[in-house]
Amino acid sequence: MILCLVGGFVWNAFSQGLKEDYLRAEQVKESFSKVYNSPSSFSWTKEGDFFWYSKATPLGNEFWKFEVNTGNKSRLFENKVLVSALNSFEGIEVKEDNLGISIVEYDIDENLVKFRFEGYEWDFIPDTGELLKKEKINNATRKYWGQSTDDKGGDPVLSPDKSLSAYIKDHNLFLKDGEEEKQLTFDGSPGEYYAVDIKWSPDGKKIALTKIRPAEVRKLYLLESTPKEQLQPKLHERDYRKPGDALPIKIPVMVNLEMDKVHFFPLELIPDQYSVHRLEWRENSQSITFEYNQRGHQEYAVYSMYSDDGSIKNLIKEESPTFIDYSGKYYRKDLNNGSEIIWSSERDGFRHLYLYDGKEGRVINQITKGEWVVREVLEVNEETRSVLFLASGMNSQEDPYHTHFCRINLDGSDFEILTKEDANYSISLSPDRSHFIATYSRQDRPPVSKVYSLGKKVNELHTVEIADISDIEEAGWTAPEIFHTTGRDGSTDIWGLIIKPSNFDPLKKYPVIEYIYAGPHSSHVPKFFRPNYYGLNELAELGFIVVQIDGMGTSNRSKAFHDVCYQDLKDAGFPDRKIWITEAAKSRPYMDIDRVGIFGTSAGGQNAAGALVFHNDFYKVAVASCGCHDNRMDKIWWNEQWMGKIGPHYEACSNTVNADLLEGKLLLIVGELDDNVDPASTYQFADALIKEMKDFEFIMVPGMGHSSGGSYGERKRRDFFVRNLLGSEPPAWN
Repeated sequence: MILCLVGGFVWNAFSQGLKEDYLRAEQVKESFSKVYNSPSSFSWTKEGDFFWYSKATPLGNEFWKFEVNTGNKSRLFENKVLVSALNSFEGIEVKEDNLGISIVEYDIDENLVKFRFEGYEWDFIPDTGELLKKEKINNATRKYWGQSTDDKGGDPVLSPDKSLSAYIKDHNLFLKDGEEEKQLTFDGSPGEYYAVDIKWSPDGKKIALTKIRPAEVRKLYLLESTPKEQLQPKLHERDYRKPGDALPIKIPVMVNLEMDKVHFFPLELIPDQYSVHRLEWRENSQSITFEYNQRGHQEYAVYSMYSDDGSIKNLIKEESPTFIDYSGKYYRKDLNNGSEIIWSSERDGFRHLYLYDGKEGRVINQITKGEWVVREVLEVNEETRSVLFLASGMNSQEDPYHTHFCRINLDGSDFEILTKEDANYSISLSPDRSHFIATYSRQDRPPVSKVYSLGKKVNELHTVEIADISDIEEAGWTAPEIFHTTGRDGSTDIWGLIIKPSNFDPLKKYPVIEYIYAGPHSSHVPKFFRPNYYGLNELAELGFIVVQIDGMGTSNRSKAFHDVCYQDLKDAGFPDRKIWITEAAKSRPYMDIDRVGIFGTSAGGQNAAGALVFHNDFYKVAVASCGCHDNRMDKIWWNEQWMGKIGPHYEACSNTVNADLLEGKLLLIVGELDDNVDPASTYQFADALIKEMKDFEFIMVPGMGHSSGGSYGERKRRDFFVRNLLGSEPPAWN
């Protein structure tokens, strides 16, 4: 073997990053996708005695139905029958192995399949092969995520008995009874108006709405250089609030028509608003409730206001010295006309459920408790006073991110973990909640789906499907290694994956590439079976060990684990990541941690570039796509959620402000039409690097939005790592 020294790196000549490696990576993309008999979702009939699903097979996608009581399963229809029927329509040509339909409903009594295809809704009767093309699907233009709504104008809103109508005119609230018009408020103006989201009380005798003091909305302008429909560039405009921008001030207002009174919620109780929302009437029409999220996300409250005298009750008050994760861990369910409220909180250090007295605003009891995390509430049964939910971290011998199906009573008694396999679970409940389908898998364990009865005891009834991975194993796929080690605090385990090329040779030395996404809104290392997740196996084929890690600062662990990100997004779990890679390499000498690269997109783009700005003692090569390189440049909700109000910490976390610290090889990729992360964030970072006379490479992809760069960006990313980590010259693509 010939060893060469290039740029300080030792690499194995003529063995990695060559054209045959690229070709094998392309083959992996296709061959590692051939996982069969693994349903992605299930749909139940209304009665709950049957469900149907689709699954990939060597002959194409097939649709199956399953009878819960007997365990009998059969094809929902034969593909060739539907294909023949579809191809009889002019302009349609479809093949059995590529049947791109989306089933909306299955009527088992009529044996009628309703599905969507080519922009239309269709009815299909498998027994006769009869196919009816119905109305065209109304594909309304999808709203941009940040688009402001018009809350000044709208249609009149009828009372529950339709005898009265309420509407906004001249910025005030008016009522019409027959032909008689009555003005109910008189203080509205363009600068402080009553909004059109009018809510009648159930008894039709009161109205609730909000009075708004608006704030100017920042605009994001994007220049499309190469529009398809014309030669000249086009300018696009988006509503795009950023951290520190002014926000509207909202005052909940209640109008009692019987008493001819208007009650205003005191603004001093809801100062410095981020949002006032979820304005709702109680069923008895005696009060409204709404939620208040204070700017900085350290206080979140639920208030009530009574319609007779305007009196106020603070039902729930959540406080945190760091942040309240309202965007990812919020849960509230009102029971029995709000006499009780189920509320989620991390106040004891882990996300748990609490039962509140919904009238007095006191905690009746903590429903769930322990050093584990409630992940998702699936069902609250008010009759049995029990909760069905997903949770993780209960078993110290298992991956703490594995979700399991659980049940508990509202008083906190009879807690049960209903699923037992050492794996990650997804659950589909029958409409009457008498049965459920559990699908479980891991990255190193293919999916199995089973159906269970859900009574006082859980009984396994039938196996629905067992995934077939023989084709990908034959093609050279091997399961990634699941590795964990202690993080920076010396006690908390950090979990991740290690992916090797299919022609792995333990006697060789491989550079390490980390795929990073450290967004605090979730955890990101896949726990379900996902071969070639994010194309990581393809990248490994070029001659790399590829890893993915969830460091501190990400979600779904303890509150302390999550709080590491507070006002410090540049941390991104890097102290844990470096320990994890170093520890993994101690028992894996083929991992060359003198050659470590990193890449990511969006928040991961910020992280990847930040590795060369703040951690270039360890990371040597980075590719950053569509990154938020200064959190003041990105959307308000995501960044203020973790960074809080604007302050010096924003500059401390900025790749742009700290561009002078960059060392190593960097490639920046950005789409010119990115309306998720302002592309100017990348341009400003590039400008700062130029001013510091730093060497880096830059690709702007015309016409592309928020992405990793598409197929061209993927090739450039691979080439960049091959050139700078392997010391090889990529193929001459031209």
